[in-house]
Amino acid sequence: MSTTKEQLEGAVVNTEHSLLQTQQDLKVLKDLTGQYIQETTGTAPNFQINAAEIPKVTTENTQSTQTVPTHALNQWIAPMWQNLIIETSYFIAAVLFIIGLKRMSSPVTARVGIVWAGIGMVVATLVTFGYPGMSNYQLILIAILVGAVPAFWFAKKVPVVAMPQMIALYNGMGGGAAAAIAAVELARGVTHSTTVQTLAVLGAIIGSISFSGSLIAFAKLQELMKKSLIFKNQQLINLIVLVTILLLGLVIIIQGPQVMPTVMILFFVLALAFGIMMTLPIGGADMPVVISLYNALTGLAVGFEGFVLHNNAMIIAGTVVGASGTLLTQLMAKAMNRSIGNVLFSGFGATAGEVSTEEVKGSLKPIDAQDAAVMMMYAKQVVIIPGYGMAVAQAQHKIWELTKALKERDVVVKFAIHPVAGRMPGHMNVLLAEAGVPYDLIFDLDEINAEFEQTDVALVIGANDVVNPIARSDPNSPIYGMPILNADKAKNVIVIKRGRGTGFAGIENHLFYMDNTRMLYGDGQKMGAELLQNVKSLS
Repeated sequence: MSTTKEQLEGAVVNTEHSLLQTQQDLKVLKDLTGQYIQETTGTAPNFQINAAEIPKVTTENTQSTQTVPTHALNQWIAPMWQNLIIETSYFIAAVLFIIGLKRMSSPVTARVGIVWAGIGMVVATLVTFGYPGMSNYQLILIAILVGAVPAFWFAKKVPVVAMPQMIALYNGMGGGAAAAIAAVELARGVTHSTTVQTLAVLGAIIGSISFSGSLIAFAKLQELMKKSLIFKNQQLINLIVLVTILLLGLVIIIQGPQVMPTVMILFFVLALAFGIMMTLPIGGADMPVVISLYNALTGLAVGFEGFVLHNNAMIIAGTVVGASGTLLTQLMAKAMNRSIGNVLFSGFGATAGEVSTEEVKGSLKPIDAQDAAVMMMYAKQVVIIPGYGMAVAQAQHKIWELTKALKERDVVVKFAIHPVAGRMPGHMNVLLAEAGVPYDLIFDLDEINAEFEQTDVALVIGANDVVNPIARSDPNSPIYGMPILNADKAKNVIVIKRGRGTGFAGIENHLFYMDNTRMLYGDGQKMGAELLQNVKSLS
């Protein structure tokens, strides 16, 4: 009997010791509970957790003293373990996001980076099902299927040439999701702290703008909208709409759950309208910058809503995406020698296809595929400059076959990529990677420009504004100061072009009229095939 008594006393003492060791965790739990009560009821909590209040061990009532500490442990420690597992999983997911994004910075490791980030998203999604108070599992599963099944199908079926518009569309969905979270939190009648309410409003504004703006960008890239809309006092009207949105947001922050539903509805309608109005005047030449900008806004909106939901995974992932998207936007704008404000508010490139009034010297000199093939066969170095025209013609595979044929004749072949070539950041890199071009043959503007003077042939396929030498010579040109690929400094230039139209900036390309330039007219894929055939037949 004494042995049993000693064992019971020892067990209880050990339990008390364990409870004292977890006092710090209990304090954290108290703080979180107090914060929740403050936000939901608007009143400060009135409770204390004191180790002295834990039932003491006595020898007279061993049964009660044996069960009370165990019940306390089950009541407090089980939720603590659950919370620990969830937060640890979110941390692991965030680390996977960061690793994935880092590996996406290089074409060599980009595919692996996407896989790592995808695993992080799966971890974050699965662990959410175990969140305390989570319900409506059926609706969550239906929502996942509604989003995942079409996304998987489109990712498999959409051609590489349509990748920019797919990215714009999916990016818009991210902003829309953040705006929807903000709408739910603002409309469910719960009193939030001023900080949380402000972040919810900011996330709603940014997410709504990103959503509707990305949809317009998608429509432009898909050529569902072929003209940009520019009208008198457009920027003034946009400014008035923006100020109205901010004032309505301030009303929502101040009034909280007592705000009128009409104010909330008008707030979201104007935010969505502003995203449309801001994107309508932006021309096709600026789409790479616009896509990266909306990507940054989506990340920022997700980060804000992460603070609202106290979700660390959303905070970290949104912050990383927002920061990287902002940096990319700045780099893209710098590559065009323009500010982000100029991209958004100047309407540059909106009049694509208009005839330039600038005078050019020289004439367009055509060449046939056979003569162009001979010129490249006997060259020591050929630099290929791809642009959006190559994407439209889907000529990347033929150009890679041509490259291999030239390399068999010991011709040095390199690819020169301008930062804003195509319709999205890295568009040309994606196309060339899809065709199988090794990464060590692809060079950016800063790496390749010094080599053009020693280049025998520069082959331009589908590129226009990014090789226009007027960017260096005419201060009155809209693209003056934009860094370009120095194709005009090569000994010979061959331009594969379907027609005689201008680039997205609506400016005549002076490169086409230079003495060392020859025009090979025709579809990019067809001309690539003819060049390949002639190189093989003449070898």
